[in-house]
Amino acid sequence: MSKNIHITRIALAALILCTTTVGFSSAIAGDLERRQAKRIHDRLAGVSPAPAVLDAMEADIVGGTPQAAALKAMDNSAFYSVTLKNFATPWTNRDQSVFAPLNDYTATVIGMIRDDVPFNNVLSADILYTGNTGGLPAYSMTNNNHYQAMEDQGVNLMTDLVGTTQSTMTTLPASAAAGIITTRGAAEAFFIAGTNRAMFRFTLMNHLCNDLEQVKDITRAPDYIRQDVSRSPGGDSRIFLNSCIGCHSGMDAMAGAFAFYEWDQNANQLIYTPGMVQGKHLINSDNFKFGHVTADDGWINYWRNGQNALLGWDTLLPGSGNGAKSLGQELASSDAFAQCQAKKVFSAVCLREPGDANDHTQVTQMATNFKSNGYRMKQVFAEAAVYCMGN
Repeated sequence: MSKNIHITRIALAALILCTTTVGFSSAIAGDLERRQAKRIHDRLAGVSPAPAVLDAMEADIVGGTPQAAALKAMDNSAFYSVTLKNFATPWTNRDQSVFAPLNDYTATVIGMIRDDVPFNNVLSADILYTGNTGGLPAYSMTNNNHYQAMEDQGVNLMTDLVGTTQSTMTTLPASAAAGIITTRGAAEAFFIAGTNRAMFRFTLMNHLCNDLEQVKDITRAPDYIRQDVSRSPGGDSRIFLNSCIGCHSGMDAMAGAFAFYEWDQNANQLIYTPGMVQGKHLINSDNFKFGHVTADDGWINYWRNGQNALLGWDTLLPGSGNGAKSLGQELASSDAFAQCQAKKVFSAVCLREPGDANDHTQVTQMATNFKSNGYRMKQVFAEAAVYCMGN
């Protein structure tokens, strides 16, 4: 009898142990998915989620749809007012500082991402986002008061941005509107003074993730290099042939697209003069009289051949054209553009640069999905958040 009781107690203890272990494992699994949901929300919105939101995100992860959880995190206004503002602001100024005021460049990027506007239009579309809150100063071509007031009043960028067009709100015709390139914010930063090469360089840096040194190719034809570039800097032609030509041959051939644009410092606004080349493109003509004279806003992409063919130019486009809009289409249709957006999002969400082979594979996959799924930036943010949600 006592032997049977002893066996029964052993069996009962084993049953209790199994039951406890199962319960313990379930608790650990549930805790993991809740922590992953919390991390996704923290990385995307930067604030703690409401309990009901966290529950719903956890359920998505448990159910095998973690990207749905990430999209729920983007329903928080902080994703737009903080995360996306900090994401886009460095593109709007030469210092690449996040400590710059909201402007039409930043607001347009945020609005396009919010509304799932195909982001390959960011350099070419007739598009603009303004505030829709009562009491704001009207949008102006000559000041940033409209957006400064939005920031001062803490306007909710998730709900109070409204899409419109530059051709409606400014003096630009639709044919001259080129996405963020022709916003007031970009013009003030990159069309001011100089020769408009700054607009090309910073567009290349911000949206193709390459500076001029990275795309320098001394094998390209120099026929579009302007008169202001000396062919013998310091009296040594070798410097031009082995250095200067590498950047200017490609840049000058494309930067001519901006020939009709100027930032008027007196009027404090962007000026567009169709058919009339701005004088800045013709300065310092005595440096090399036989250099290229800008006669219109035509451009050609010499980087479609040579080493920079690796940037992945769209073979369905002609590789040449007139004006900022067609150049923006050329740049944003490249593989480098998609890869750049994926890399920037990865860094913003994962809080680090891509490191090992797995990271780089993930960025490449995000870029591929970005192009094949309608250039939806929220999808890129979701994929990055899931990849870095931890385990």
